[in-house]
Amino acid sequence: MLLGVNVDHVATIRQARKGFEPDPVMAATLAILGGADGITVHLREDRRHIQDRDLRMLRELVPVELNLEMASTKEMIGIATKIKPDLVTLVPEKRAELTTEGGLDVKSQKRIISDAVKKIHNTNIPVSLFINPDSESIRISKQIGADMVEIHTGMYANAKGKKQEEELSRVIHAVRYALDVGLVVNAGHGLNYFNVVKVASIQGIRGLYIGHSIVSRAVLVGMERAVREMKELIKQSAGK
Repeated sequence: MLLGVNVDHVATIRQARKGFEPDPVMAATLAILGGADGITVHLREDRRHIQDRDLRMLRELVPVELNLEMASTKEMIGIATKIKPDLVTLVPEKRAELTTEGGLDVKSQKRIISDAVKKIHNTNIPVSLFINPDSESIRISKQIGADMVEIHTGMYANAKGKKQEEELSRVIHAVRYALDVGLVVNAGHGLNYFNVVKVASIQGIRGLYIGHSIVSRAVLVGMERAVREMKELIKQSAGK
């Protein structure tokens, strides 16, 4: 199972002072040394953390999968088709949100997302859709032409007790259904060193995409070690 490390929040710290450190590009190289199979960045419309410069440099330097999270806008599609990341993950985006609050509303935005997928596919870039763990979202994602889906695990991550078990069951069923309809399946959002084990043990998941918890631990123990510890947890869990 792959581990994609999101370095957005390294850039969040940098942008707090509008300076040049810490550099998310340097953080990405350390994450790779720690065993990351991919690097993820979300280039937001308001540029609150990752900047265009970061994306350009990562494209030049990163030898592993570069996953660009982005909204389905004309500006972002233009950037993606020019930079050519290894993977584009289409995500919802609201100006007021602190972080992505849920999966894409693929039902109401079907035409917009479908057009974005087609334009990105024209430059031979695979597309993943960040969706909630429900069968309708999966079915529409397949109809739209997505290559992959990333199952939103935030509701599982934020729940406790019996509710968390119910949310885990939703994720498991979503993974199985997505595989059944022929989609490649990833998962992510809200995963940390305490709740990742149960998700990593789900058979059929290609990769987990994790950012905030790794960056948080990296502040205390360093990026290489933080990534290595997460990678080991995933490896042990996937083998169960």
